[in-house]
Amino acid sequence: MFKLLLVDDEPIEREGMKAILERSFEDIEIKQAKNGKMAVETAADWQPDIIFMDIMMPVMTGLEAIERIRETDPEVEVVMMTAFDTFDYAKQAIKLGVKDYLLKPSKAAEIVAIAEKLFNHLKKKAQQQSSLQKAMAIVEMDIVTQLLFDQVQDMHIDLLVEMKGTEPAKEKFVMTIAIPKGAEEICQDIKREISGMPHIWAGPCYDRQLPLIVFRDLAHSFRSQAITLTDKILSASGKRDRCFVGIGTVCDSFGQVRESYQKSLVAMSDLAVPSRYRFYSADLEPAPSHHPALIKQQEKRMADCVRLGDWDAVEEIITGLIRQLERMGEPVLRTQQRSLEWVWLSNRIMAELGVEIDAPYYAVPVTDYRQLMLATLDLINVLKQNYDMHFNRLEVDKIHQIKQFITEHSHEDISLEVLARKVDLSPIYISKLFKDKLGINYIDFLTECRMGKAKKLLADPEISLKAIALEVGYHEPNYFSKVFKKMTELSPTEYRLNLLNSKRRQGIST
Repeated sequence: MFKLLLVDDEPIEREGMKAILERSFEDIEIKQAKNGKMAVETAADWQPDIIFMDIMMPVMTGLEAIERIRETDPEVEVVMMTAFDTFDYAKQAIKLGVKDYLLKPSKAAEIVAIAEKLFNHLKKKAQQQSSLQKAMAIVEMDIVTQLLFDQVQDMHIDLLVEMKGTEPAKEKFVMTIAIPKGAEEICQDIKREISGMPHIWAGPCYDRQLPLIVFRDLAHSFRSQAITLTDKILSASGKRDRCFVGIGTVCDSFGQVRESYQKSLVAMSDLAVPSRYRFYSADLEPAPSHHPALIKQQEKRMADCVRLGDWDAVEEIITGLIRQLERMGEPVLRTQQRSLEWVWLSNRIMAELGVEIDAPYYAVPVTDYRQLMLATLDLINVLKQNYDMHFNRLEVDKIHQIKQFITEHSHEDISLEVLARKVDLSPIYISKLFKDKLGINYIDFLTECRMGKAKKLLADPEISLKAIALEVGYHEPNYFSKVFKKMTELSPTEYRLNLLNSKRRQGIST
């Protein structure tokens, strides 16, 4: 449904045009204004998509009205109408960004033709905007994922800041939303709620958790900003009593975002808190205790470490548990049973990843904590060796599949989630796999593929920059140009001119 405002001081003219337009188009809503002042007021309240504006009117002329309307709505499409075919009017109208011109009295066919052209233009514009938003959401999720689990080049961060219009606040923090089982659609409800908030970057919903990077609003305190946002998120979810928000600490750099994320997870150690949110506090860190929530949080952290192949962290968690129980005076055999449960948990996570091995056991009951520690390290080492053997075989094939898929489909909207479904691995693991095996981030590899294709296409002067941008996977030509210049230190136009000049010099020399 498009909204169209008719502005003319002659009621007969307005009613005649309204009848013509309503007879020719179904999906339109039409309002009228009898002078420029009323047009400015109606446009401010109603925000029309198109305005048909007469030039010569009492109180305020059409040109004055358009100038006022453009101050608050520069995107509105305008058609000027006048009985005077003068160059001065046309020149002023062009300056004001008027889309078309109707000379009064206008024929019905002319009115319909101009309206149809504008409707088609608006439909195409909406489709392009939708495609751009979809592409930006993918870039946003992938950058957030790599900030939480890896590192990403400043170039990609800077471009996302620019494209989303994010205020470059130095301070930022992570909020992680725990989604109830079987209600994953809540993630989309929350993302829709925050889609118009440029100071929030949303990651993918993984393992029923949705991470958000929030840029500080220095007009409000950290706690006030976080609580207000939490209230909006919980309201948007429609399941306020089942979701939970963990709020990490404020950090000064993107390099510290991962730490804020980890602390937001610690803040979720007890999901039964009535307020349905909690700020991180050092008091929440696991302490010598059998508190079920803390143990569960440690188990989740260890499961994440197994999925990432971070066996040093797995070893640290399990041996830390053993030392903790030793300090508490726990009998060694009971501690052996507890640590075996954690080793089995690691084994189950490996099975989920496709690494099938027999459940590990201690060879004999241990007699002291030193013996338990050594035996536990042996069990962890067996798990690690099997994990490494499996993924060393698997990774060569998976990396090849991923690289080939990206190379062949780089012009499409590829995300870590798309790749994860393609090769049956988690998005986090793919991000780590790229960095470990290729020494490059997934986003950088995708960008290099796109830029390589763009360079080949730029050699043909007949192909427009807009067509090249779309061909290599960018819905917005300006975004493509910014990425290209960041990667090559030349704009696409400069790169094309260099290529053409080089060809001319080669032709002259031969």
